[in-house]
Amino acid sequence: MRERDEPVRLTRIYTRTGDAGETALGDLSRVPKTHPRVKAFGAVDETNAQLGVALAAELPPELRAVLVRVQNELFDLGADLSRPGEEGLRVTESQVEALERDCDRFNEQLSMLKSFVLPGGSEAAAHLHVARTVCRRAERETIAAAAAEELNPLALVYLNRLSDLLFILARAANAGGDEPLWRPGASR
Repeated sequence: MRERDEPVRLTRIYTRTGDAGETALGDLSRVPKTHPRVKAFGAVDETNAQLGVALAAELPPELRAVLVRVQNELFDLGADLSRPGEEGLRVTESQVEALERDCDRFNEQLSMLKSFVLPGGSEAAAHLHVARTVCRRAERETIAAAAAEELNPLALVYLNRLSDLLFILARAANAGGDEPLWRPGASR
């Protein structure tokens, strides 16, 4: 058994153990791939992948640093969601507080919103908006998993704050450019 902070060593990527539609949770119990926990950590993984796409675009260094940190924290969150019980939980209150500080720091640099923001603008902003919507789905899947069994309660809080931060970072990625805003009646 490896230690909590010991790196994972993968010698072979395919195992054939999921060929019948099951996978292992963190405690090695087998569940269907449609299990609420699997759906939740799968959506967290999708969020992380979307952040990778956003990081491939042009971003200011201060946004990039936050997203890289968040990608690592999403692995902690996925570990919490994949492990039944409360032993070895990784998502902490300090991680949630860091997200809140990031929200405040980046939001104070933005103009006050006077309309809804349309997803888009720069390439980076568009990718961050996609990541935000996938994060909201991860939050919904985690809520469903929490209704079925006990999860780290900070998982939901973290995802809620992260989606707020991704909205703010999308706006920050558009700062200095034209932020696409909803204009009532524009489609007529």
